[in-house]
Amino acid sequence: MIRYALLCDHEHDFEGWFGSSGDYDDQQARGLLACPVCASRAVRKAVMAPSVAGTKAQGAGPDGPPALVREMMMQAAQAVRQHVEDNFDYVGDSFAQEARDMHEGKTEERGIYGEASGAEVRKLVEEGVPIAPLAPKPPRKQEIN
Repeated sequence: MIRYALLCDHEHDFEGWFGSSGDYDDQQARGLLACPVCASRAVRKAVMAPSVAGTKAQGAGPDGPPALVREMMMQAAQAVRQHVEDNFDYVGDSFAQEARDMHEGKTEERGIYGEASGAEVRKLVEEGVPIAPLAPKPPRKQEIN
């Protein structure tokens, strides 16, 4: 995974994680990157210091990233989810149609979230509709063994 510091044209800074630098380039070219604060699609890489490992590598082992990194990633994903739930309109199963209608200019653009099948998601991506997955809600404590 590669972490990039990103900036939108309104100078909101955030970070993005990509499988490779090619993944960033592909998503940028297809207009799939958006600022989580203002939803601007004018996103660029910001200058950032390189990550340098100390004498003992802190990298991921066979079980994935270290526990602290995993926990930080989960907290960040849940913070994004909470922001979306607090500020976007929930459209349920009509997500695919609502996203397509906004993309085609049939309805006013706004932040939405909801559900879509895998086939609907693939079709939206093929059509160039800018969408992103949302982290699932964490299980409630009573649901955990």
